[in-house]
Amino acid sequence: MPRIIHFEIPADNPERAAKFYNKVFDWKIEKWQGPFNYWLVTTGEEKEPGIDGAIMEKTTFKTTVNTVGVPSVDEFVKKITEAGGKIVMPKGAVPGQGYVAYVADTEGNVFGIFQNDPSAK
Repeated sequence: MPRIIHFEIPADNPERAAKFYNKVFDWKIEKWQGPFNYWLVTTGEEKEPGIDGAIMEKTTFKTTVNTVGVPSVDEFVKKITEAGGKIVMPKGAVPGQGYVAYVADTEGNVFGIFQNDPSAK
């Protein structure tokens, strides 16, 4: 059963937001060394329940976005559109990580779907 595996917090100033969340919750936040202005967030110890996420520049998304892990982005995009959902951003590669697409449910709520694939380019 697919589960929420990641969250993204959009920010006008990701560095300022990173300082805020670090100060308030003591989250470990580091700038990702990939091709996007993206800050990785570790919310606790691996053995604790919960998920980690990221802070990103506020562009397309204005509210926090949850991402669900799926075995196939293509398969789940098809399921989502057949169920009445819409594609917000089509499938794209996250180099060395996998593939992601952003979709909306029938109520307009946006969420991501992510397929793990270290060979993604």
